[in-house]
Amino acid sequence: MAWTYLFIAGLFEIGWAIGLKYTEGYTKLVPTILTVGAMIVSVITLGLALREIPIGTGYAVWTGIGTVGTAILGIILFAEPATAIRLGCIGLILTGIVGLKIAG
Repeated sequence: MAWTYLFIAGLFEIGWAIGLKYTEGYTKLVPTILTVGAMIVSVITLGLALREIPIGTGYAVWTGIGTVGTAILGIILFAEPATAIRLGCIGLILTGIVGLKIAG
């Protein structure tokens, strides 16, 4: 169950990271409320996961899921560049996440 919590925490991290863009500096009420809500859910589910997963592994996987998801959505939603180097680095992060899951 801990890994499920960690995955959910990572998804909500993606949500709040992308949400920050839509708040326009916290000037838009609804995106701000949704972003803060996603932050809260992300941290709570991370805390639940860390009851069983080592902190180093859990935090690295949480930030990795957030990083990969945010980078991919940045490409899709905001027309950020999808260069070979950028995609390769995203792949390296994914490899690290899988490695930590296997080791952890």
